[in-house]
This record gives sequence, structure tokens and C-alpha cells, in this order.
Amino acid sequence: MALPLYDSQPARRVPWVTYLLVAVNVVVFLFTPMASFPSWYGSGKERECNAARFAFEHGAVPKELTTGRQQPMRGEIVQECGVAEYRKTPWVSAFTSMFLHSGALHLLGNLIALFVVGMGVEDRLGRLRFLLCYLFFGLVAVYGFAYTSPDSTVPLIGASGAIAGVLGAYLVLNPRGRIVSLVPPIIVVRLPVWVVLGYWFVLQWLSLGDEESNVAYVAHIAGFIAGLAVAVVARRTGPSRRALALSRG
Repeated sequence: MALPLYDSQPARRVPWVTYLLVAVNVVVFLFTPMASFPSWYGSGKERECNAARFAFEHGAVPKELTTGRQQPMRGEIVQECGVAEYRKTPWVSAFTSMFLHSGALHLLGNLIALFVVGMGVEDRLGRLRFLLCYLFFGLVAVYGFAYTSPDSTVPLIGASGAIAGVLGAYLVLNPRGRIVSLVPPIIVVRLPVWVVLGYWFVLQWLSLGDEESNVAYVAHIAGFIAGLAVAVVARRTGPSRRALALSRG
């Protein structure tokens, strides 16, 4: 599979929001028990238990989102790690889950994709709209996953749903663009954006039936479709707004 390296389309302004999102995700990760940096979470089995509790407490649990009620911690976590008391507001976890990652590779893969396409989408939507759209894509992805697995108590974490929305928006806003990609082991090529993102979307769709995978493919698909829809609206409203701005002098 081709690994995107950078967007060949230069940005017209500094993508501060993209940089901010990358930085926030990195900093949050470094202070969670999923990283090896914070020593206060212990080591070995203790750290594993803290990571499992942390994911359940701050991750998006589908049954909590569909019922609006906090659920008891999963039985296997209690059995292995003991009881942990906490209070949780389910809808808040839909936001916090976007900034959590299970490990360094999970984080790196998401941030590469965000960095490659986020700059182009931010450049075309503007900083504030891009930030709001990013959060919206993430919410659509989280709730899309929740309502297709309403009884699940497995927490969803990761920025991939929100980033999938950015991918979808990029495809609509820059359909003729090219993404410089690495094809293993050492081949670097410039591929049309529809090839890279089209292949990615088909791969997500074909993977839906993989019950052994812990990847939330439904969240990716929901986020991607939300990105397509928002970008279509943005393209239709964009020219008229520019014309109005010009007419006002």
C-alpha cells in the first residue's frame, strides 16, 4: 500500500490549525498510559490496567453514546485490574476519544495522513471552518460507529474518523491534485489524489466484514462521507461568497 508523504499542491498560507491538531494529539498521547513517557502510570501489568481503564473512561463507548448513560466497566477489565471509580459524561467522550491513541504507530499513521492533506483542506476552507469541520467529521464518525454497534461496550479511540473526513473533503476540494507517496520498499511516485484516496476508501469498505480486526472501519467510512458532503457544500457556496466580497470592494 502506498504511504502518502506530502501534497504536491503548495498552501497559500501557514496551516496553523493543522499544526495545532498535530501538536495536541502528540502532547495528549505523551501524557496517557498508552505512551511510555509518564512514569506515574507504573509499568508492566499496572500500566496495561491503567491504559485499559483510561481508554474506557475517556474513549467513546457505543452503548453509552446510544443510551446517554455511563456503563459499568467491562467485566474482563474489572477481573484483571479491579474496580475503578469515575464519573463520565458520554457525549463528552465523543470529543475526547478523537485525541487518544492506542500506541505510537497508531498515532504516527494518523498524523501523517492529517499532515499531508490537512494543509490543503485548511487552505481552502479557512482556519476556523477547518477546525469546526474536523470536529464535526470526528463526531459523525464516532456516532456512526456507535449506532451501527449500539450494544458494544468496546471503547473507540483515535483521530482516524476525523481525519477520514479531511480525506473526503480533500478529494472534492482538490480533485486534480497529486500526492507524493512511498510505494514499499523505496519507490517514490506522484499519484493522482483519486487513486490514493479511492483505493483507501475501497479498502475500508472491503474490510467491513473482518470481525477479527480491532479497526473501526465504519467510523472511517462515516467520516469520509461526511467530508465529501461538507466539501461539496463548501464548493457550491464558495464562489458566490467570493463574488459578494468583491462586489463590496
